[in-house]
Amino acid sequence: MEYRKLGNTDIDVSLITLGTMTWGEQNTEAEAHAQLDYAVAHGINLVDAAEMYPVPPRPETQGSTERYIGSWLAKPGNRSKVLIATKAAGPSTGRLVQARHIRGGNTRLDRANLEAALHGSLQNLQTDVIDLYQLHWPDRSTNHFGQLGYQHVADEDSVPILETLTVLDEFVRAGKVRHIGLSNETPWGISQFLKLAETTGLARVVSVQNPYNLLNRTFEIGLAEQAIREKVGLLAYSPLAFGALTGKYLNGAQPAGARMTLWERFARYKGEAQDAAIASYVGLARKHGLDPAQMALAYVNSRPFVTSNIIGATTMEQLKTNIASIDVRLPAEVLDEIERIHNSRPNLCS
Repeated sequence: MEYRKLGNTDIDVSLITLGTMTWGEQNTEAEAHAQLDYAVAHGINLVDAAEMYPVPPRPETQGSTERYIGSWLAKPGNRSKVLIATKAAGPSTGRLVQARHIRGGNTRLDRANLEAALHGSLQNLQTDVIDLYQLHWPDRSTNHFGQLGYQHVADEDSVPILETLTVLDEFVRAGKVRHIGLSNETPWGISQFLKLAETTGLARVVSVQNPYNLLNRTFEIGLAEQAIREKVGLLAYSPLAFGALTGKYLNGAQPAGARMTLWERFARYKGEAQDAAIASYVGLARKHGLDPAQMALAYVNSRPFVTSNIIGATTMEQLKTNIASIDVRLPAEVLDEIERIHNSRPNLCS
């Protein structure tokens, strides 16, 4: 396993993070524990969750993911083996009404709701401290979760970033949170958090968790430079584009139990243009004797602005394949061909 610094901290995090979004929906508690055991045995020390998980979000399952992690952490010696990252849900409005069942729909990023969110996660995780506490999405309206273009909402009643950051800083000072991060954020949002930390002495964000994969490299446009220069590295999610980059959905295939087979809502990486690009990437991998999933993950692993690559799996076979991507080094000719494919069909998804 390789390790990189988490922001400007002295913490080394594994280049591969264990994602947990399916636990409680597609994975049982026993399967979750088996994944944790295997991941830790292979050098992974960062586990990422969210109060909203599992996904798709449902009232009946909400919080199961954190509870599965919590029952594993409660076993003797396990808490010291990993760093725990989780996320507080943002406003349950607009396209994010699926979060309305969380905390009775009270998911604004203000003091009362953040305190409730943190308390709930600490309880579910059976721990006294969260190593990285992230805001799952902004309180304001902006472009995320598949929306490419920004549409401004004038006079929006959003919680001021200073108010949110003040509460997060208090969590850190109280010893309930070690570090804070953002998710689904924009360059403007990150810059505001950084500016306020610099001018007020409040806690500084150390990471941003955004999508990044061969079909969606929009992070490179405005965020990559910021990630490197400001030491707010990327925790890349959806590195396999909901599994599409494995090629398993090509030619209309609908593999049993797969996410995009089970739920139509995961359509971000579907379409004729997307399929053509995926077929090109899969063909490239096979031409060079590479596993398509490992090639896609190895590309993310190789980016200098990436702190850690969040992999997820519903089977142990998938987990083993994904973790083994850490040992894959893409030759120059493969990287050149990836750029050619990308330039012919740039950023088909967001």
